Amino acid sequence: MFIVNSYALAILFCFITMLCWGSWGNTQKLAGKTWRYELFYWDYVIGVLLLSLIFAFTLGSFGEGGRSFLADLRQADAGNIGSAFLGGIIFNASNILLSAAIAIAGMSVAFPVGVGLALVLGVIINYLGSQKGDPLFLFLGVGLITLAIILNALAYRKASAGNMKVTTKGIMIAIISGVLMSMFYRFVAASMDLDNFVSPAQGKMTPYTATVIFALGVFISNFLFNSILMKKPISGEPTGYKAWFSGKFPIHLVGVLGGIIWGIGNSLNLIAAGKAGAAISYGLGQGATLVAALWGVFIWKEFKNAPKSTNRMLALMFLLFVAGIILIIIAGQ
Repeated sequence: MFIVNSYALAILFCFITMLCWGSWGNTQKLAGKTWRYELFYWDYVIGVLLLSLIFAFTLGSFGEGGRSFLADLRQADAGNIGSAFLGGIIFNASNILLSAAIAIAGMSVAFPVGVGLALVLGVIINYLGSQKGDPLFLFLGVGLITLAIILNALAYRKASAGNMKVTTKGIMIAIISGVLMSMFYRFVAASMDLDNFVSPAQGKMTPYTATVIFALGVFISNFLFNSILMKKPISGEPTGYKAWFSGKFPIHLVGVLGGIIWGIGNSLNLIAAGKAGAAISYGLGQGATLVAALWGVFIWKEFKNAPKSTNRMLALMFLLFVAGIILIIIAGQ
């Protein structure tokens, strides 16, 4: 299987993760014009599973290093399979709850609470699980990125001219989402032998196998989570599977593409974790929030009519983001 053997390549993979995790949401914007979120989400989940299988049977099966996908799957013990599967369930729950929080409390509240909490707690959890990297530089970097996320949220609030109504319910859902999101990566990382991808310990899985099991957890749990969301939507009328099956192929393809983009980022991040460490990989990946903000500023023109003070906030946000990324990279050297 393909294995990352240098820290520089691991960091490159984390940057690709950042781009993928920060860009897949554009497919939701494109599909959202004619396609309900609940229906889009099914296509997205299928894309995540499809990409994990493609990687498993290609990068995860060719080459001399490590165990090939099928051989690795056969020897994996139930505890590690269950850990990666649970990671998928937790991720899916957090993702759907975050969407609900955004719908109830607005982007300016839900994102800094949910994603900010996920970033800080996630790095702490993953660092305690696998202590790679200088903690001082790592947590300073995380702190700066957290400040950047908060500035991003304040900029959204200014752009919305205070029209968003903040509710306790929305904040609580965002908090629960953030706590869950901070935990999913650790369950997947725990199923792998992060110290030795070349000759993984017996019973442990390679990142390719762990990613497939994770994606299966997302897919299977979606029958419960998204079915509930379809019957009791956050906004709009209830929908059902008949509406999903009646969708045209091109609109399904948009959602699947979104899942594939996110899945590429997830796979590369877990592959990089063996060299960079789980905390650094996760921390850099969660910088995706600021990549999404770049799309919002330059492509979707979300701040076109915002007050001029918003531009200064966005500039400071990107400076803090870049500084935070540099500190996290230094932490692993």
